[in-house]
Amino acid sequence: QIAAADRICSEHGDYSRWQAILENLYQFKTGKIDFTLPAVQFGNKEQIKPAQQQQIQQHLLALHPWRKGPFTVHGIKVDSEWRSDWKWDRVAPHIASLKGRNVLDVGCGSGYHMWRMLGEGADKVVGIDPTQLFLIQFHAIKQFISKSSAPSENIHFLPMGIEDMQPLRAFDTVFSMGVLYHRKDPMAFLQQLKDQLRKGGELVLETLVVDGDENTVLMAGERYAQMRNVWFLPSTAALSVWLGRLGFENIRVVDINHTTLDEQRATPWMETQSLKDFLDPEDITRTIEGYPAPQRAVIVANKK
Repeated sequence: QIAAADRICSEHGDYSRWQAILENLYQFKTGKIDFTLPAVQFGNKEQIKPAQQQQIQQHLLALHPWRKGPFTVHGIKVDSEWRSDWKWDRVAPHIASLKGRNVLDVGCGSGYHMWRMLGEGADKVVGIDPTQLFLIQFHAIKQFISKSSAPSENIHFLPMGIEDMQPLRAFDTVFSMGVLYHRKDPMAFLQQLKDQLRKGGELVLETLVVDGDENTVLMAGERYAQMRNVWFLPSTAALSVWLGRLGFENIRVVDINHTTLDEQRATPWMETQSLKDFLDPEDITRTIEGYPAPQRAVIVANKK
């Protein structure tokens, strides 16, 4: 499956350019890493010359748009569209310790949260995402770790979707953050998440929700906040019912939060439209289509 995904990636129109960038970045190694910082740190500017720092920045900028982050690479801040550290701060206090656990991150993007999971002591972190640019961004960051460094052996990106995975039932914790509402069949997706967990394992689900009771589910029209691939936005009560029907227990809603213009915004690392362009300019509590503005919840549950 990985070989097939690599072959598809090699057919992408930007593949040769991406490979040249990775090869140029490969010369800049660092022994100083810190996965516990909000801007995950690889090296510092004192380790390299100013001209080298400029080279690194140019190469990383060429891999835009950077959606998830931030990272700091040799003093360069990769200021991504999303302040993903804010989401992590909302999630981390409510989950089981990751120390010594095998972790799966479904829809991992460029891998920001994977590094934070490793920083929390996970034994192994596997991320899956079919988006080819995210795979390249992950390797652009990972290559800064010396090949002899243990963390590089504990974190892996597989360029595939969860529908491509067999039911491994092997992970202690499965994260799915920002994926559920993109699925046409949310129940099948939740079952796929469950199939990756060992008995008693923990699901950490972060998704868009709406206010309402256990019968409330919003199905947007052609677009929601200008996104075409948004399907079902349940209330937290409805989502809890779904999880219960599928055999999860100890279901708890641990956070509900409205996405702000400071958390998701355009930056030099992601220059196209962002959240402010997707909201009603006269009423930012509504999307430009008239739906409730993005509200996100974190639900934690265990597999029976």
